[in-house]
Amino acid sequence: MDNRAEVREFLTSRRSRITPEQAGLPSGPRRRVPGLRRSEVAALADVSVEYYAKLERGNLAGVSPAVLEAVARALRLDDAERAHLLNLAHAADGSDALTRPRRRRTKDQWKPHRSLQWTLDAITAGPAFVRNGRMDLLAVNRLARAFYADVYADPHNQTNLARFQFLDPASRRFYPDWDVAADISVAILRTEAGRNPHDKDLHDLVGELSTRSDAFRTRWGAHDVRHHGTGTKRFHHQAVGDLTLAYEGLEMAAEPGLTLTVYTAEPGSPSEESLRLLASWAATEEAASPTRPSATG
Repeated sequence: MDNRAEVREFLTSRRSRITPEQAGLPSGPRRRVPGLRRSEVAALADVSVEYYAKLERGNLAGVSPAVLEAVARALRLDDAERAHLLNLAHAADGSDALTRPRRRRTKDQWKPHRSLQWTLDAITAGPAFVRNGRMDLLAVNRLARAFYADVYADPHNQTNLARFQFLDPASRRFYPDWDVAADISVAILRTEAGRNPHDKDLHDLVGELSTRSDAFRTRWGAHDVRHHGTGTKRFHHQAVGDLTLAYEGLEMAAEPGLTLTVYTAEPGSPSEESLRLLASWAATEEAASPTRPSATG
């Protein structure tokens, strides 16, 4: 991806969302731009207006960590946005070639170690799966295979959660909070683009979704990023109905760039009972379809 364009659009979008009042500045009359002016960000970051304008034109090559941190403070970046800015700076000066994880193999090339699949299969209380930053489902346990039955049902999804989200009408039912889920999906992809800007498969996915989905294209242009580690989501499964599940995302030290995610339900809740029903449904489906693909897809 074009690093200068990424930097320019990211910094501009962050500047436009901050009001003078939020930054502790007088609003004044005749403001022709949303958010802060470049001169105001420069003053808050303690750099010259000319220097900040150079940064916002997309030139982060050689910028010191202290200046990046000052800009992050001035723009009130959260942890995910600060990390994204640093990734963009690394890409600008070429240092990302030394610090980024080795090039991620494609989904078709990557196979889980037997011990990883054993670990997933040992998790029986909730869906557990491994995904990459492009949101490909790479390895799953039985409950995750049943949980994402809609994703696997249409081969056009290519077991990719972002394609399912934006190109499969079934996602509107599966995600009751569809807009929230869509925001999260795009933020994950945008974060991955900053972390691994040379991933051709990611470029292709973003191009496909941008061409085929207005909802994706609008969100992609917002340049929002996030750390997706823990939280709660609502789902509606075709077989067991509504579920409210907590999730934990764990970065895999042995496989940089991959995340192990586990969904669980509150003990004693209706969602816990629904997960038990899902396990029974999965067993019934497997018994009825002996040729069904294995959990790894």
